[in-house]
Amino acid sequence: MKKVLIITYYWPPSGGAGVQRWLKFSKYLPQSGWEPVILTVDPEYAAYPALDPSLEKDVTENIKVCRTKATDWFRFYKSDKTKVPSAGFATNKDDSPKGKFSRFIRGNFFIPDPRRGWNRHAFKKAFRLIKDDGIKHIITTSPPHSTQLIGLKLKKRFPEIKWIADLRDPWTDIYYYDLFYPTCISRKIDLNYERSVLNKADIITTVGPSLGKYFESKAPGTGEKIKVVQNGYDESDFENVAASVPEKFTISYTGTISDSYPVEGFVKAIKAVIDKGVDISLKFTGFFSDVHKENFISALGNDRLTFIPYSDHKTVVRQMLSSSMQFLVLAKDPGNKSFLPGKLFEYIASGKPVLCLGPADGDSAVILEKGGFGKCFEYDDAKGIADYIISSVQKNSSEIKTPPAEFSRKNLSMKIARLLE
Repeated sequence: MKKVLIITYYWPPSGGAGVQRWLKFSKYLPQSGWEPVILTVDPEYAAYPALDPSLEKDVTENIKVCRTKATDWFRFYKSDKTKVPSAGFATNKDDSPKGKFSRFIRGNFFIPDPRRGWNRHAFKKAFRLIKDDGIKHIITTSPPHSTQLIGLKLKKRFPEIKWIADLRDPWTDIYYYDLFYPTCISRKIDLNYERSVLNKADIITTVGPSLGKYFESKAPGTGEKIKVVQNGYDESDFENVAASVPEKFTISYTGTISDSYPVEGFVKAIKAVIDKGVDISLKFTGFFSDVHKENFISALGNDRLTFIPYSDHKTVVRQMLSSSMQFLVLAKDPGNKSFLPGKLFEYIASGKPVLCLGPADGDSAVILEKGGFGKCFEYDDAKGIADYIISSVQKNSSEIKTPPAEFSRKNLSMKIARLLE
């Protein structure tokens, strides 16, 4: 069996969507003849946005996991490492002088991000693994985009190695980038990092076609080596969890809703639905903005709302399967047509209709509407949102839509295996 070194900052016990992509691919790659060797950070030195030890069940015995130390630059910002945002200060909307200064420091002194404190340790360990285990294939996945610099350095040291750079999100044009107040010099440095990775990697994988086109525009001539490998769902996560239709129509959301997420149109739509005498409830699990929480309660009252703290993945899956509709909101950004969150595919796997807020011509909208899994609305289209909810309430079908096999993590891992070949 051939070995592939997968370099990823996020790995159990870390929680969140960023963990699951390569955790699941690693789980199924051995079925295609590839033995994953995972290089990640020791949890004692990591800065995770969330913890979910339950994901460790997917780390099978045939997966070798190597952990290293890291310099945790986030310790200067938050004493509790588990509260550090995945975007690295991006969700910190503190506009006090101290808040702005902390974001400026992050954007100009920690390029491309503070998790770069892991790179020196990771490179040293990767070097030894490549030499000792005869590894000829490596994969780096980001965010954090600093992880790609490890691949860049390894490719320079071992030019014969085949390097796949997996980029799950935009780099220098991510929607929160300007919150860091990057100077012209800082932005140029980061752009050079981005272009170097795109030009030097043997293959670039992204989660959707629009994101692929974005990266090609950053490094013209790279189009042929940019491949789309979408996120997906793992069938095993849904085993032994029965889907049901609740008596009261329930819309559920899992993940993060920060201050920057525009949900005002959704609130208006829910209010309009209630005013028409429709009895519905909303359930939110994860990190929810206090500002938005107050707005929801003010407009809709407490009785219809349930707020649940960040929960383990199995609990989240149970919530999906016991809801009537899944709610998805994409960050409002000029580049959000490319957004294809992993959560979308798990929503689809639940078999329940998906209501999405985002660009009507974006990649998420295309997948939802082409497959008949749901519908995407512009953020302020309160009437369209309300009409869709009312229509779904009237149907409230017990039929559970079967997810397509093309979104299965098992099948997607075969695509990764073909790229490695």
